Amino acid sequence: MSGFIDGILNVNPLVAFIAVFCLVFAEDALFVGFVIPGETAAVLGGVVASRGEVQLPLMMLVVVAAAILGDTVGYEVGKHLGPRLLKSRSLSRHRRRVHKAQGFLRRRGGWAVFLGRFVAFFRATMPALAGASRMPYGRFLLFNAAGGLVWGIGFVLLGYLAGNSYEAVAKAAGQDLAVIIAAVAVAALVAWRLREWRRERTSNGE
Repeated sequence: MSGFIDGILNVNPLVAFIAVFCLVFAEDALFVGFVIPGETAAVLGGVVASRGEVQLPLMMLVVVAAAILGDTVGYEVGKHLGPRLLKSRSLSRHRRRVHKAQGFLRRRGGWAVFLGRFVAFFRATMPALAGASRMPYGRFLLFNAAGGLVWGIGFVLLGYLAGNSYEAVAKAAGQDLAVIIAAVAVAALVAWRLREWRRERTSNGE
């Protein structure tokens, strides 16, 4: 794995963009998140940007776009394959966690899509489960885009700030740091929603 990481860090900028995009996209679209953690790719993208080889905003854009598009493909796969997908061999060994994800989706709806972005297993399966449950695509896209934006920018920034300490950051990224970023993101969204609610009340003369 370390040789693979070093390879990404030493390729030319265009290849780095393509590699990071493909890794983040494939995690959700092709259910390879069990073996390829997307946050590692996002952190590596930030490290490449910290070395001045690519522009930080452009790397953020690439990661966010890959996250949103990957989830969208995963949603469509779940929508069209549905039960057949849930019975597949790749998910059979994770049956208990799949049931847990389904229960989380039923309880939280769109918020499960958003929060699932910060948990490795949920990140790989939640889009397909949302599609299989026939969640309206507009609702899915709203929470998917919000999660992809916060997650993508957050982990690229982690890599950018960490620089050559990327190994320690990548290892911790799927654990405590993900929880912290998710908590901050939820707080920000709640504050935004409260502001919108107050604005609606004011406009209605209440």
